[in-house]
Parts: sequence; structure tokens; C-alpha cells
Amino acid sequence: MNIAYYMPFKPLGHGNPSGDLITGTELYLHLEALGHSMELASKLRCRWIYYKPFSLFKLLREQRRIAQKGLKQKPDIWLSYHSYYKAPDLLGPTSSRKLGIPYAIFQGIYSTKRRKKLKTLPGFHLNKQSLLTANHVFTNKRRDHTNLKRILPDDKLTFIAPGIHPKNFTFSNKWRETIKQNLDCQGETIIMTAAMMRPGVKTKGIKTVIDSCINLIQRGQKIQLIIAGDGENRRQLEKQASSAVGLKVHFLGKIPRHELYRYYSAADIFAFPGIEESLGMVYLEAQSCRTPVIAYSNWGGGEAVVHNKTGLISPASEPNLFTKNIEKLIVQQELRQTLGDNGCRHIQKHHNIKSNYNLLENTLYNLTHCKGVSY
Repeated sequence: MNIAYYMPFKPLGHGNPSGDLITGTELYLHLEALGHSMELASKLRCRWIYYKPFSLFKLLREQRRIAQKGLKQKPDIWLSYHSYYKAPDLLGPTSSRKLGIPYAIFQGIYSTKRRKKLKTLPGFHLNKQSLLTANHVFTNKRRDHTNLKRILPDDKLTFIAPGIHPKNFTFSNKWRETIKQNLDCQGETIIMTAAMMRPGVKTKGIKTVIDSCINLIQRGQKIQLIIAGDGENRRQLEKQASSAVGLKVHFLGKIPRHELYRYYSAADIFAFPGIEESLGMVYLEAQSCRTPVIAYSNWGGGEAVVHNKTGLISPASEPNLFTKNIEKLIVQQELRQTLGDNGCRHIQKHHNIKSNYNLLENTLYNLTHCKGVSY
């Protein structure tokens, strides 16, 4: 298939990393690896576009360019990744209609609470119109699937579980021993967390982990905390961590994604609350490396972690349980091992990107009336 691909929230190659960007990039690369011709239809970013007159002008220019000149090769289908109230897909519906091709959205989101605030009301209606226009909408979160069923019939909606390449996140005993030796770990439990240290919920999440570790140190637990990630709030977090007596904290900085498996392997526990996280790719990566996860159940943790099977999750309304769950896995090493082993098998079975995206490819073929499926 020739696929016109578009990312309204963050264009491919955007400099600000996030789980959404990773998912959108891997979707593009996966379809390309299957032999489909992928063409980036536009780099226009639609984030809060309805409040940016100049961006609206660029939108009109892009719509006109595609309508008049088309794309480099005639696409069979238009596929947009991620449309929601903050960045509704305003290019896909008009462009696909002008090109005379089907229009699909991967990771469409529908949240009725956004119509209750004046600031988000325009985005809510624009996004709803894009969702209703699409020939098919895919979602990788069960909560979103439930919400989308309010406005879309079953035959236009498909849930596809989020996935990673498990081979890129496998446990390495070599790196576990190497990193533990470098940390001079003497009978201490290694706890890992990872996030970009930008203002807002990411920083709040790391603060939560540091606070939990300080609490556990005061209760006599021996801990080393490793933190992967960087950003403008790093100094603030370093100051918080340095105030804790007896807690050893290692700020690793930004770690290339292909090297993260080393640190997941070294860690005994991966802890990150995931406040307002849509999914949290780190949860899938950690479990794939046999590292049990501690998270909140409200958001991405509830989507990616199976309570009492691959990790321990608890409601955000009871933050003390987050700390207690960490302590539980510090004390119960056998449970830690069981959850880690279960997590690896769970990712292989339910979150393998290659097998999960076969359903996506089949559906795209059906939309374009092509025959045959390649794997």
C-alpha cells in the first residue's frame, strides 16, 4: 500500500521525546518494514492550532498544497496518528476527501469532559468531527475504546494493544552485574525510575518516587535509586534528593532508548506513578526486562501493568500505598522474582508490536480493497 502518514500532535523527528512520539514513530517504521510505501504528508503541528492564527494560515496553505499538487505518489489511504482535543487532526479529513482515498486515525481520543471548559471546547468539537469523518479509528487504550464507542459503531472502531519490540528490551545478567558493581551495591535494593524532567506531571512523578524512597530509608530500608532522564527541572530534583540522609541517588541523564534495557536489568524494581500518563512505554519496557513495576492504577499504569501478576498498582488517591508497594517488593524477593518473570511473558504474549499490528495492517487493506496480506 501507498500510505500518506501524518502526525498532528508531534511530527516525525520532533525534538521533544515522549511516549506518543515513540509510538507514532514505531508505527511508521513497522509499516515501512512490511514493505508499504510511507510518505509523510505534512509536518504541520496542530497543537492548540485553533488559538494560533498564523498556524491556521499554514493549515489552509497545506490543505491547498495537497489538493492542488497531491503527494509524490498517489496514496491508497491516509493514516493519521493521534488526534485529540489539544491537537485535532484538521488536515486528514479534507486532504483524504480531495485525494479520494479512505481516512483512518490511529490513537483517536474522545473525552466528553473537554466540552465543559471554554478553553478546550473548540478542540473537542474539531476532534469529534475528525473522528466521525474517519473511515476507521484505532485505539491502543481500553479507556479510550470505551469512550469512542459513544460516537462510533463497532465496525469503525478497533482496539489494538500497545506494543514494543521485546527483543530490544531483554534481561541482561551481564549488564546487571556490571552496573551493580559500578554502583557498589552492598545488599541494597536498586529502584529505577525514568521520565523527562520537564515541568508538570513528569517532575511530580519523579518527586513522588524520591519521597517514597526517603520514607523507606527512614524506615530502615537500604536503597539505591537510579533516575534516567533529563530536563530543565533536573537541578530541582537533585536538590530534593541530596537533602535525604542515607539515600544514594544516581541521576543518569538522558539514556538512548536502545541502552535502557541495561538499567532495567540492573534494577530490582521500576517505580513511577504515571500521573496523567496516557500509557507509559516505560512500563512495557521494564516488564519486558523482567523488572516488576510499581505505579498508580488510574492512568497508564492501569493499562500496562497487571496487578499482582506483573507488578503492583494502587489508586492515586492513596499515595501511601505506592510507598507500601515498593516496600513490599523490597522485602519479598520471591514475589519480586515471580512478578518479573510474569511480566516478561506478559509482554511477549500481549504487547509484541509485530503481532499486534498485524490486525492494523489487515484493516488498512480492507479499507483500500487490496487483496493479500504480507507479514
